[in-house]
Amino acid sequence: MYFLQMNNSKKHLRWLLPCLLAVYFQLVCFVSCNKSSAAVATNLLFDSIPDAKPVNPLVNEISGIADSKSNPDYLWGQEDSGNPPQLYLINHNGTVLKTVYLKGVTNRDWEDMALSGNEIYIAETGDNNQVYSEYSFYRLTEPLSTTDTVTAITNIRFAYPDGSHDSEAFLVDPVSKDIYIITKRDNPSRIYKLTYPYSSALNIATALGSLTHTGVVSSTISGDGTEIIVKTYTAIYYYKKSAGETIEQALKKTYTTLPYKTEPQGEAVAFANDNSGFYTLSEKGFATAVNLYFYSRK
Repeated sequence: MYFLQMNNSKKHLRWLLPCLLAVYFQLVCFVSCNKSSAAVATNLLFDSIPDAKPVNPLVNEISGIADSKSNPDYLWGQEDSGNPPQLYLINHNGTVLKTVYLKGVTNRDWEDMALSGNEIYIAETGDNNQVYSEYSFYRLTEPLSTTDTVTAITNIRFAYPDGSHDSEAFLVDPVSKDIYIITKRDNPSRIYKLTYPYSSALNIATALGSLTHTGVVSSTISGDGTEIIVKTYTAIYYYKKSAGETIEQALKKTYTTLPYKTEPQGEAVAFANDNSGFYTLSEKGFATAVNLYFYSRK
């Protein structure tokens, strides 16, 4: 109560509530994961101590990242609700090079991003209060570093078959282009699919079941489609996808835990394009600085 009286602003509340939710999801995930039939083990594929690069200038609310293909040695990043519809181009050393404006779209609550082929997908899927009737994925050709504004953007509109959901994670199958959506607040997190080719009208997602975790805030798939990472605020789970399996089938297999240095409000993960490891990046939250972390493959 004292905090609310001393900091009566929506911005402070937006930082406080996710931090409180992170604690809640950690407790819920501990219970749900320990009830699971999936065997959880410590994975030794990646270094346990990440390489850390301070992000400069600081970006306050990163909610999704993707390793750039058109701009080697750079990542794309996005912020969530209340921020401009723009992408950040961030060097692997943490230096923010520039922003690229996306014209003709809004940032209601962007929560994750992916780079599949040469196309960037942005998840307009956040819904903290679970009140919206439809959601979107914005798709655009990956821009070069010389680009200032993107105007050619496809809006893939969709709705869930069973009402509103808050989602902060998704995967794009690199072969089929099907989009797999993972919800955050459902216990456990649910999985839905948009089948390619997408309709120009409203798409209705197909329910595929659920994970054994809850509180999922990001996910990523390797370029060759054989490895999947699912992230919560406090843990990272790794799935191996075999040849001929769908993403749905892979997510129902036994997973292993990956090393993870807890971040102020870590909501973004992405594989490196060369498959040498994976990156994580956090919102600022109450921290004074944020690091871009890279976990090298052993």
